[in-house]
Amino acid sequence: MSIFEQQPAGTGSVTDRLVEANRHYAEQFRDPGMDAHPVLQVAIVACMDARIDLHAALGLELGDCHTIRNAGGVVTDDTIRSLTISQRALGTRSVVLIHHTGCGLETLTEDFRTHLEDEVGQRPTWAVESFRDVDQDVRQSMARVRTSPFLAHTDDVRGFVFDVHTGLLREITTE
Repeated sequence: MSIFEQQPAGTGSVTDRLVEANRHYAEQFRDPGMDAHPVLQVAIVACMDARIDLHAALGLELGDCHTIRNAGGVVTDDTIRSLTISQRALGTRSVVLIHHTGCGLETLTEDFRTHLEDEVGQRPTWAVESFRDVDQDVRQSMARVRTSPFLAHTDDVRGFVFDVHTGLLREITTE
């Protein structure tokens, strides 16, 4: 039973409940004695969607991979930054990209930035990176990884779409 099931809704903020859950976690925590180098030498870039439990979906354990998540799982400059550090400083050699069905970015456009500007009086410096075709966006993300001059290992880059209804991955080819 999670800490959220043990406490009635409305008991403290969500953050307070997370901190309490961490206290329970820490009571049982034992230092695994590993460093930041992922055992499987793989970095996974995926969407932040709460329906995707990456470790469970891919059979991963603590320490197996680096996980980089953002809205859409798209490869942005910050994603390249994280992958570069992952490869050059921490030994990863493979990159797995995972987008998913029913992504919220399929419903947005770059007009989202204009609406934000209208609301807050400042235009965001970042792109929304919305898309209409998830397969094509995976291909674009693969191309961004493969052509980055900062990444030392671009031979083993594969992209997938995770089906949020079945839990299955579907591989996307570059053709």
